[in-house]
Amino acid sequence: MCATLSPVTESPFEARELVGLLADDDRRRAVAALVLGATTIEGVRADTGLSVRAAARAVQRLVDAGLVVRGDDATLHLLGEAFSLAARAEAERAPKSVEHDDEPENVARVLRVFVHEGRLSSIPTVRAKRLVVLDWVAQRFEPGRHYSEATINLMLSAVHPDTAALRRYLVDEEIMARDHGEYWRAGGTFAPE
Repeated sequence: MCATLSPVTESPFEARELVGLLADDDRRRAVAALVLGATTIEGVRADTGLSVRAAARAVQRLVDAGLVVRGDDATLHLLGEAFSLAARAEAERAPKSVEHDDEPENVARVLRVFVHEGRLSSIPTVRAKRLVVLDWVAQRFEPGRHYSEATINLMLSAVHPDTAALRRYLVDEEIMARDHGEYWRAGGTFAPE
Protein backbone atom coordinates (compact mmCIF):
# COMPACT_ATOMS: atom_id res chain seq x y z
CA MET A 1 0.00 0.00 0.00
CA CYS A 2 1.40 3.43 -0.98
CA ALA A 3 1.29 6.56 1.10
CA THR A 4 -1.24 9.07 -0.08
CA LEU A 5 0.34 12.47 -0.41
CA SER A 6 -2.08 15.34 -0.36
CA PRO A 7 -1.13 18.53 -2.16
CA VAL A 8 0.61 21.08 0.03
CA THR A 9 -0.64 24.64 -0.31
CA GLU A 10 1.24 26.20 2.58
CA SER A 11 4.88 25.54 3.34
CA PRO A 12 5.42 23.59 6.54
CA PHE A 13 8.91 25.09 6.56
CA GLU A 14 10.44 28.49 6.95
CA ALA A 15 13.10 29.16 4.30
CA ARG A 16 15.76 29.28 7.01
CA GLU A 17 14.72 25.80 8.20
CA LEU A 18 15.19 24.42 4.71
CA VAL A 19 18.57 26.09 4.45
CA GLY A 20 19.49 24.56 7.79
CA LEU A 21 18.46 21.10 6.60
CA LEU A 22 20.52 21.52 3.45
CA ALA A 23 23.57 22.87 5.26
CA ASP A 24 24.84 19.29 5.63
CA ASP A 25 26.60 17.78 2.59
CA ASP A 26 25.13 14.30 3.08
CA ARG A 27 21.58 15.63 3.38
CA ARG A 28 22.07 17.81 0.29
CA ARG A 29 23.29 14.79 -1.64
CA ALA A 30 20.34 12.73 -0.39
CA VAL A 31 17.89 15.44 -1.48
CA ALA A 32 19.56 15.58 -4.90
CA ALA A 33 19.21 11.80 -5.27
CA LEU A 34 15.54 11.97 -4.27
CA VAL A 35 14.92 14.80 -6.73
CA LEU A 36 16.51 12.67 -9.45
CA GLY A 37 14.22 9.74 -8.69
CA ALA A 38 15.70 7.64 -5.90
CA THR A 39 12.92 6.18 -3.75
CA THR A 40 14.87 3.98 -1.32
CA ILE A 41 17.87 4.36 0.94
CA GLU A 42 19.73 1.94 -1.34
CA GLY A 43 18.87 4.19 -4.29
CA VAL A 44 20.09 7.25 -2.37
CA ARG A 45 23.28 5.39 -1.44
CA ALA A 46 23.89 4.27 -5.03
CA ASP A 47 23.24 7.75 -6.49
CA THR A 48 25.33 9.64 -3.94
CA GLY A 49 28.21 7.31 -3.20
CA LEU A 50 27.46 7.65 0.53
CA SER A 51 27.89 4.70 2.82
CA VAL A 52 24.68 2.88 3.82
CA ARG A 53 24.98 4.37 7.31
CA ALA A 54 25.53 7.96 6.05
CA ALA A 55 22.67 7.67 3.54
CA ALA A 56 20.33 6.25 6.19
CA ARG A 57 21.28 8.97 8.68
CA ALA A 58 20.76 11.75 6.11
CA VAL A 59 17.42 10.37 4.97
CA GLN A 60 16.24 9.81 8.55
CA ARG A 61 17.02 13.44 9.41
CA LEU A 62 14.99 14.57 6.37
CA VAL A 63 12.11 12.26 7.41
CA ASP A 64 12.26 13.52 11.01
CA ALA A 65 12.09 17.10 9.73
CA GLY A 66 9.11 16.27 7.51
CA LEU A 67 10.77 17.09 4.19
CA VAL A 68 10.72 13.43 3.18
CA VAL A 69 7.76 11.13 3.75
CA ARG A 70 8.20 7.38 4.04
CA GLY A 71 5.34 5.53 2.38
CA ASP A 72 3.68 2.42 3.79
CA ASP A 73 5.77 0.41 1.33
CA ALA A 74 8.96 2.12 2.66
CA THR A 75 9.41 4.24 -0.46
CA LEU A 76 10.73 7.72 0.08
CA HIS A 77 8.92 10.80 -1.21
CA LEU A 78 10.53 14.24 -1.16
CA LEU A 79 8.07 17.08 -0.60
CA GLY A 80 9.68 19.12 -3.35
CA GLU A 81 6.94 21.74 -3.39
CA ALA A 82 8.07 22.75 0.11
CA PHE A 83 10.97 24.64 -1.51
CA SER A 84 8.85 26.77 -3.82
CA LEU A 85 6.25 27.39 -1.13
CA ALA A 86 8.91 28.45 1.39
CA ALA A 87 10.55 30.70 -1.21
CA ARG A 88 7.21 32.30 -2.08
CA ALA A 89 6.38 32.85 1.60
CA GLU A 90 9.81 34.40 2.20
CA ALA A 91 9.41 36.71 -0.81
CA GLU A 92 6.06 37.89 0.54
CA ARG A 93 7.61 38.55 3.95
CA ALA A 94 10.63 40.38 2.54
CA PRO A 95 10.35 44.16 2.56
CA LYS A 96 9.39 45.47 -0.82
CA SER A 97 11.78 47.80 -2.57
CA VAL A 98 10.88 51.40 -1.96
CA GLU A 99 13.53 52.79 -4.26
CA HIS A 100 11.85 55.24 -6.65
CA ASP A 101 8.37 54.70 -5.14
CA ASP A 102 8.10 58.45 -4.55
CA GLU A 103 8.30 59.07 -8.31
CA PRO A 104 5.39 59.07 -10.77
CA GLU A 105 4.87 55.51 -12.08
CA ASN A 106 6.19 56.20 -15.60
CA VAL A 107 9.40 57.68 -14.14
CA ALA A 108 9.72 54.99 -11.44
CA ARG A 109 9.42 52.24 -14.08
CA VAL A 110 12.44 53.60 -16.00
CA LEU A 111 14.47 54.24 -12.85
CA ARG A 112 13.82 50.72 -11.54
CA VAL A 113 15.43 49.35 -14.70
CA PHE A 114 18.48 51.63 -14.79
CA VAL A 115 19.10 52.73 -11.19
CA HIS A 116 19.88 50.33 -8.37
CA GLU A 117 20.87 51.38 -4.86
CA GLY A 118 21.59 54.92 -5.99
CA ARG A 119 23.85 53.92 -8.90
CA LEU A 120 23.18 53.98 -12.60
CA SER A 121 23.66 50.47 -14.03
CA SER A 122 23.81 51.75 -17.63
CA ILE A 123 22.96 54.83 -19.65
CA PRO A 124 19.80 54.21 -21.70
CA THR A 125 20.16 54.39 -25.47
CA VAL A 126 16.50 55.34 -25.99
CA ARG A 127 16.31 59.12 -25.66
CA ALA A 128 13.03 59.22 -23.70
CA LYS A 129 14.43 56.85 -21.09
CA ARG A 130 17.78 58.65 -21.08
CA LEU A 131 15.98 61.95 -20.34
CA VAL A 132 14.34 60.37 -17.28
CA VAL A 133 17.71 59.12 -16.05
CA LEU A 134 19.43 62.45 -16.78
CA ASP A 135 16.75 64.29 -14.83
CA TRP A 136 17.37 61.90 -11.92
CA VAL A 137 21.11 62.65 -12.15
CA ALA A 138 20.47 66.41 -12.34
CA GLN A 139 18.71 66.35 -8.96
CA ARG A 140 22.19 66.19 -7.37
CA PHE A 141 22.99 69.69 -8.58
CA GLU A 142 21.71 72.78 -6.85
CA PRO A 143 19.98 75.20 -9.25
CA GLY A 144 21.91 78.45 -9.68
CA ARG A 145 25.17 77.08 -8.25
CA HIS A 146 28.25 76.88 -10.48
CA TYR A 147 30.46 73.78 -10.39
CA SER A 148 33.97 73.16 -11.70
CA GLU A 149 34.46 70.27 -14.10
CA ALA A 150 36.39 68.40 -11.39
CA THR A 151 33.46 68.75 -8.99
CA ILE A 152 30.97 67.68 -11.68
CA ASN A 153 33.10 64.60 -12.41
CA LEU A 154 33.33 63.74 -8.73
CA MET A 155 29.56 64.03 -8.27
CA LEU A 156 28.81 62.06 -11.44
CA SER A 157 31.28 59.31 -10.53
CA ALA A 158 29.13 58.60 -7.48
CA VAL A 159 26.40 57.37 -9.83
CA HIS A 160 28.27 56.02 -12.89
CA PRO A 161 31.90 55.57 -13.98
CA ASP A 162 31.46 57.18 -17.43
CA THR A 163 31.40 60.78 -16.23
CA ALA A 164 32.31 62.19 -19.65
CA ALA A 165 29.27 60.61 -21.32
CA LEU A 166 26.94 61.77 -18.55
CA ARG A 167 28.38 65.29 -18.65
CA ARG A 168 28.03 65.42 -22.43
CA TYR A 169 24.41 64.16 -22.34
CA LEU A 170 23.48 66.64 -19.59
CA VAL A 171 24.88 69.53 -21.64
CA ASP A 172 23.50 68.30 -24.99
CA GLU A 173 20.01 67.99 -23.50
CA GLU A 174 20.37 71.46 -21.93
CA ILE A 175 19.89 70.10 -18.42
CA MET A 176 23.32 71.50 -17.54
CA ALA A 177 24.97 74.52 -19.12
CA ARG A 178 28.72 75.00 -19.56
CA ASP A 179 30.90 78.06 -20.01
CA HIS A 180 34.63 78.57 -19.40
CA GLY A 181 35.04 75.28 -17.49
CA GLU A 182 32.09 75.90 -15.20
CA TYR A 183 28.81 74.02 -15.19
CA TRP A 184 25.43 74.86 -13.71
CA ARG A 185 22.01 73.34 -13.76
CA ALA A 186 19.88 74.86 -16.49
CA GLY A 187 16.99 72.42 -16.80
CA GLY A 188 15.34 69.27 -15.55
CA THR A 189 12.54 69.12 -13.05
CA PHE A 190 12.60 71.19 -9.93
CA ALA A 191 10.96 70.26 -6.67
CA PRO A 192 8.48 72.89 -5.52
CA GLU A 193 9.60 74.76 -2.43
